[in-house]
This record gives sequence, C-alpha cells and structure tokens, in this order.
Amino acid sequence: MSREAFPGAVPGEAEGQPAGQQSRPAARSRGGASRPKRPSLGGGSPAQHRELRAQGRQTVRRLLEAGLAEFDERGYQAVRVDDIVRRARTSHGTFYLYFANKDDFFKTLLRDALHDMGVITDAFPVVTRNDAGRAALRQWVHSFCETYAAHAPVIRTLSQADLVGEEVWGDGLQLLFRLAEAITQGMTAASPQWRTAAAAGGTDGPASGLAAADGETAGSGMAGSGMAAPAGHAELTAVACLMMLERVNYLISTEVQLPVEEMADRIADIMFAAFGLTVVG
Repeated sequence: MSREAFPGAVPGEAEGQPAGQQSRPAARSRGGASRPKRPSLGGGSPAQHRELRAQGRQTVRRLLEAGLAEFDERGYQAVRVDDIVRRARTSHGTFYLYFANKDDFFKTLLRDALHDMGVITDAFPVVTRNDAGRAALRQWVHSFCETYAAHAPVIRTLSQADLVGEEVWGDGLQLLFRLAEAITQGMTAASPQWRTAAAAGGTDGPASGLAAADGETAGSGMAGSGMAAPAGHAELTAVACLMMLERVNYLISTEVQLPVEEMADRIADIMFAAFGLTVVG
C-alpha cells in the first residue's frame, strides 16, 4: 500500500523540530486516491466565524491529514490531540485556534466524508439490461471504493455509535438509507417488472422495504405471475448489496489482502444479478 508524506510545516509553527526532519507517513491510500479529497479548510467550530487566510487553510489541512492518519493507524478512541499535533508538527495552541476538541475535529472530517459520499450517491446510474448498464454499474462501484478509501478511518468510526454519539451516528445512518434508495431507483428504473412492483407497492423509501420484510409484501404480482417482485424486496436487495459493498471496503481498508479491482467488478456483477438483470441481445 502506498503512503503519502505530509506537506511541510508552515514557517513559524514547527519550532523545536530538527531541520529537514520528516513527518511520519500519512494514512493508507488506495488506487491513488487522495485523502481527504475535499478537506474542510474552514476548520471546526472556533474558526467558523472568521475567514481563514492561505496559511490558516494550509495549517487546517495539515491537521486534518495528520488526524486522519492517526485515526487510520490507531483508531479513533486511542488518538489524543497530542498525537495529532505531534504528527502535524504544530502546537496545541494552533490546534485550538481551529478546533474545539477531538470531537469537533472528527466532525470536520465527517463533513468531508458525508459530502463525498453524497456526491457518489447522486451519481448512481440507471442500470440497463445490457453490457452498457453493467459497465456503468462497475464504474460506479469503483468510484464508491475510491471514495471509501479516501475516508476509510472516518467511515469505520462512524459505524460505532458508542464512540461518536447518536447524533453523528444518525447522520451516517441517514446517508446509508439515502444511498440504498438511490441504488433501488437506479437498479429498477429500466426494468419493467420492478416498475410494476413499485407502482403496486407505493413505497416511500428503504424504511418501507424494511417494514415489508416483517411478513407483509408491498405487492402481489410476484406470487401470482412470477414476474413482478414486491417493491419492498427491491429495497431490501439494495440494502443487502450496500452492506456487502461496505463490508468488503471495510476489510480492504484494514489491509486485508484482497484484489481491489477484481473485487469491485465481482460486487458489481453480483448486484447486477441480484436484481434479476441479464444482458439481452
């Protein structure tokens, strides 16, 4: 796995560091993905009411990258502000100019992760029953994997409600259901049997599909004709595919040795088949 070095310290902020001393290597990166791609250069809550100049934005960026690397290597709970400022080669005073505490720091990184995952969600394609549709799905899965890799330490932490609190965990859960809904719509929009089922069921998003799993089908066409599946079934299929996609990326982000490109293609093919899509001539 490649690792990137941090940018040099801003002049005047690295007193006591030997000339030319190299910082510790940055967090893991996969497939050339930078991390974070769009750092929150405005900083945390202490910096929200002032406009940062170029040097301030550079300092925030260095702190964010240092913290992301620390979270990646040691986990959110084990990391202290001391570790972040040491890795960023700056001072506690500088950290608190831009962030109230470690939680505020994490929320700043989380804004980046939620933003980029939101972009990926909005980009989910309409998957048609042909080679072009399967190729579009494969491309999206690869983009998802790259985005996950860029924010892996934050996304892994986000899944642990006991560490980040219910409000922050809820933000992640909301994104999860939004993404599942996008997958449901994109995978079924070009398929007549799924459209028929959705019309029969009148669903309102993944939550209704989860309710349907409790024994009530959202439509009856599938049982009668073998053609149209319940709308709730589509939503549950999307959630299952998303969970598979997230877990594989979780394992890869912890350096489990898996062939990333091949895994992305296989997941896309599984999703394609899970919705009953086959290439038609």
